[in-house]
Amino acid sequence: MNDVAAGHLPTRDDLERLQAAMLVMPQIELETRHYWADGMYCREVARPAGCIIVGKVHIKEHFYVICSGTILLVGDGYRETITGPRVIVSKPGTKRAVHALTDAVCITVHRTDKTDLDEIEAELVERDETALFDASNKIIQTRLENHP
Repeated sequence: MNDVAAGHLPTRDDLERLQAAMLVMPQIELETRHYWADGMYCREVARPAGCIIVGKVHIKEHFYVICSGTILLVGDGYRETITGPRVIVSKPGTKRAVHALTDAVCITVHRTDKTDLDEIEAELVERDETALFDASNKIIQTRLENHP
């Protein structure tokens, strides 16, 4: 993220390199709440100040909401510091890193009739063998253990 602070606009490759580098860093499981209502799924994630998340790539357009706090949002060719509340329409194929500059709460809202988190992820997210977290937002220990 230092290149980002220096003015470099990151590429998708930069974000993937950051995600790979994070394999050797300490990981925390973030408080995550899941909600369903009439064909919608909402995922709420509380993140402490200083936390950096490299998100998964979503297949479908959805809402990304910064409910509270201030984050640095970094994606392919852009970066923006945002203080919530703020609603963003996230386009398909978007990969981004989020650095919580203060304690923050963010949510995503998706269209789906599914209620099983693994099925939801299979429907809404590109498969990523390097992801550090599963559909429930729990650490995938084997990814950390098998990393050289």
